[in-house]
Amino acid sequence: MLKKIENYFKTHKLIFWIFNIVVIAVLLKIFQMIAYPETHYEELFTKDNLRFLFFGRPGEIGGLALTFILAIVSIILSFVLGSILGIARWSSVKIIKIPAILYIEIVRATPLLMVIFWVFFAIPVFSMSFFHTQAHVSPTVAAIIAFTIFTSAYVAEIVRAGINSIPKGQFEAAKSLGMNNFKTFFYIILPQAYRKMIPAFVSQFVALFKDTSLAYTIGVIEFFRAATIINNRLYISFEVFSFVALVYFSIAFSMSKFSHTLEKKVEKQLNA
Repeated sequence: MLKKIENYFKTHKLIFWIFNIVVIAVLLKIFQMIAYPETHYEELFTKDNLRFLFFGRPGEIGGLALTFILAIVSIILSFVLGSILGIARWSSVKIIKIPAILYIEIVRATPLLMVIFWVFFAIPVFSMSFFHTQAHVSPTVAAIIAFTIFTSAYVAEIVRAGINSIPKGQFEAAKSLGMNNFKTFFYIILPQAYRKMIPAFVSQFVALFKDTSLAYTIGVIEFFRAATIINNRLYISFEVFSFVALVYFSIAFSMSKFSHTLEKKVEKQLNA
């Protein structure tokens, strides 16, 4: 019976995804009925509150929409910067390898929250010191810069590990075909390495999506900050943050399942 259910969910992944969301929602409801019988979900689920949570104030982008913007832009930028740093870290040329190592080690040893504050407050100081002008960076831009700096260090290590996983025989085979170092690396090694890195990339970007909630500390009204504002107005913390947790879980779980599917596809391709 269990085997049949497992096989059914393997072939109906969307139903499996919905089933997991429903299970979490039911568990939350059971917990609420036992520990907190009186709820006020009707106050939370008004048209204005839902609009504010998902899209922000009228005429502005905020809430969950801004969370997605923060995550997507940061993912693209950190992928590009992390790839450059990862290749530099893997390289044997010391003049580019040593700065890459310093960057990666310093950032990885620093809490993300501190990076966010540092970027937000340091940009105006640097602007005044070097350009003698007061730069005004919006909290959203500062958050994107901070997420990019932080995540690129981890992406760099993924890239380095991916390149190292390619057998040396691939390099020798490419050279025996008359390819130079540039063509060998960019046409033979890097495409194979990136395919192996996909699951690790997705896991890192799921973490980045969840970390975007820290942007509220510098005044970015993303999803978590929007929920906090509603809670401060209605004083229904259990209802607000239960709903927020369910939304974060739904999105992160979907990305995680997507990562698992990609991982299987990559394994099939590599073993073919």
